[in-house]
Amino acid sequence: MKTRTAVALLRCFCFCFAVLAQSAPVGPASDPPPVFREAAERAKTLVEKILRDLPSVHASTVITEGLTLDASAQTTNLQMMVTSLGIPAAPVLKPLSERFTLDMCVSRMSAGGQLYQGLLGVLSERLSGLKDLQADLRDLLTLINKMKEAAQLGGDSLDPNQSLDLASRLHGNYEVQVAVHLTLTQLRSFCHDMIRSLRAVATYRPRAETAR
Repeated sequence: MKTRTAVALLRCFCFCFAVLAQSAPVGPASDPPPVFREAAERAKTLVEKILRDLPSVHASTVITEGLTLDASAQTTNLQMMVTSLGIPAAPVLKPLSERFTLDMCVSRMSAGGQLYQGLLGVLSERLSGLKDLQADLRDLLTLINKMKEAAQLGGDSLDPNQSLDLASRLHGNYEVQVAVHLTLTQLRSFCHDMIRSLRAVATYRPRAETAR
């Protein structure tokens, strides 16, 4: 009788242990290393510098009347020119979540940096005043690559042919002026998004996964 009771208790204990094991975390998810956070902070500082410099860069390169950084001054015609000139939209950055992972976020920041570096490279062949901004974007991409390497993130690079469409459509000075204006305007918006994303990734803590 005692043996049967002991066996029953043992089976009950094993069952309870199995249930608890299934609901318990597999183990704490590892945080990104300090070098990742350091690179993210340096990248944020650099993006803030780019935002501070954009108004003066715009003022020194865009001299066509009516093309200002004032968002309220944007017209339907300018939006049509985005399509006409073949200027791609910046990658969309979202708050970190299970569907928008750290990998996706950093990869899109990298793709956006590559996009605007390529566009400015095309435009700098038609007018001066964009080299310093190009250099800042190059340094920014270096920091983002450090983040990817430190956290062992993947992600695809940008198609290098995206900026070639713009080069083939710059027929005159007006197109160049509009292209510079639109590129700098979109870059400013993307930089604001990057600031928010870099703040988020600098304090990112992955959730511990649970076994199923």
